[in-house]
Amino acid sequence: MKATRALAGVTGLALMGVGASLLLDVRELTGVLLWLGGAVVLHDGLIAPLVLLAGLVLMRGGGSGLRGPVRGALTVAGALTMVALPVLLRPGPRANSSVLPLDYWGNWLLAMVAVAMVTGLVVAGRRFLGGRTTTGPAPKGADPD
Repeated sequence: MKATRALAGVTGLALMGVGASLLLDVRELTGVLLWLGGAVVLHDGLIAPLVLLAGLVLMRGGGSGLRGPVRGALTVAGALTMVALPVLLRPGPRANSSVLPLDYWGNWLLAMVAVAMVTGLVVAGRRFLGGRTTTGPAPKGADPD
């Protein structure tokens, strides 16, 4: 376990080094730092509290089996939204139609629907398998076959 953590730490540090070396070639470093700072604020100020709130609401409502999948779905949806924000919020029409030519709002909505569908499948699978599997020893007097 400790070796795995150490390997993950070394890999993370190496990737941080690669990222830092790529920043040396950036002409507008303030724009990159502003974007990174905005991502941290958006995550810590909006996404993380929403995920935690959803977990609390689901626990109080008796949906303990939903908590993990919903929190995971909110995390993925929030991360996808953060990555998509620059193209979703771009200013009006462009002079060159070949710049950002895709339907980014439609594609973002498709990604959100995919996240919701996968979450629904996970929840359904847990409920389906939850009634058919047992954890722990068989009850006394149960037939072992």
